[in-house]
Amino acid sequence: MLLTLVLIVLALLGAPLFAIIAAAALLGFYQNEVDLMVVAIEFYRLADMSILLAIPLFTFAGYLLSESRAPERLMRLTQALLGWLPGGLAMVALTACALLTAFTGASGVTIVALGALLYPALIQAGYKENFSLGLVTTSGSLGLLFAPSLPLILYGVIAQQMSVGRSFTIDELFLAGIVPGILMLVMLSAWSYWQNRHLPLARFTATEARQALTEARWELPLPFVVLGGIYSGYFAVSEAAAVTTVYVLIVEVLIHREISLRQLPDVMRNAMVMVGGILVILGVSLASTNYLIDADVPGRLFGFVKEHISSQLTFLMALNIFLLILGTMLDIFAALVIMIPLLLPIAVGYEVDPVHLGIIFLANMQIGYFTPPVGMNLFIASYRFERPLLQLYKATLPFFFILLLAVLIITYWPALTLGLPSWLDSSGG
Repeated sequence: MLLTLVLIVLALLGAPLFAIIAAAALLGFYQNEVDLMVVAIEFYRLADMSILLAIPLFTFAGYLLSESRAPERLMRLTQALLGWLPGGLAMVALTACALLTAFTGASGVTIVALGALLYPALIQAGYKENFSLGLVTTSGSLGLLFAPSLPLILYGVIAQQMSVGRSFTIDELFLAGIVPGILMLVMLSAWSYWQNRHLPLARFTATEARQALTEARWELPLPFVVLGGIYSGYFAVSEAAAVTTVYVLIVEVLIHREISLRQLPDVMRNAMVMVGGILVILGVSLASTNYLIDADVPGRLFGFVKEHISSQLTFLMALNIFLLILGTMLDIFAALVIMIPLLLPIAVGYEVDPVHLGIIFLANMQIGYFTPPVGMNLFIASYRFERPLLQLYKATLPFFFILLLAVLIITYWPALTLGLPSWLDSSGG
């Protein structure tokens, strides 16, 4: 008990997460007289997971895109196509941020990379300051449900290793996130349209649209390369990651020449530092998961929950509340590796589909990023735009309630998540 309290105190004081998880696993195995080599064996098992090749490759591609002028080209294109709509620029911001976050997987990167472009553009176009702040802060976490989001891949890896509930593929998880992700974008776009319907509109010109299309012609094929290649069966996820990385490297370094060969090592290092942190946490968490399963912690936890919660609907409501709170306190990668081993067996016990649980989990984490008082995006936006936190709280509140409604729809309408994978599977078969 004393050692457990020490670990909790160290975690609160800011000790590295992987060290806390590893220490907890080692402590548990030691107390149960299990050879501590099992932790090293779990790290070795990572080398056998071919899907993990996708994580460093997609991360590197995302960092290359964010360091180039690709976000500016993307913004110009969406503005040229949507600027004539009431709230069109806001829809541009939502779309651009969602696409960038899908590739970087790191919400803060999106705010930093696109904030300098989007916020001044929104203010100049006549959007209110609080609306603009709320939109950019909120948009920073959109895109986690779209392929090739790293959290989606990580959830799939953890769930597959546990072998709880029905089996599924990463491809199915990618498909499952499309409709819920679009729902969130549509609901926020509708709110943007209603709030800014009185603003003067930008005139659509074929010339500007053609120029924007020409400028972004090299980036436009990317979603088709990733999604089309995976869903058509031409690529496995790891192969799609390799093709995407090579394609982005050629476009941004050799064709656009916006990233010099001298800059490449820095971009690569920044991307791999993030990947290294994820893989270390994943390795020690797999060992920790084995200890939890051996000790029947999920089973006992399920028994406790079952005593107090009888229905699936009540469980899902309690799960949403818990995940919203969790999202304000933990980084999404940490939340995944710590909580999925505990939550998945319980959710399956309440007959919640594992794929549906993954989308519910990530949808809640998106909101947790900007949930007061300590959502990470609130602090990033406050620093980036030099605005007080209280103003950010007020600015993000309408977006919070809209996305909360979207999460409830996603939670209680499983067909929204599972319908597309099921339909494609039946039509393919």
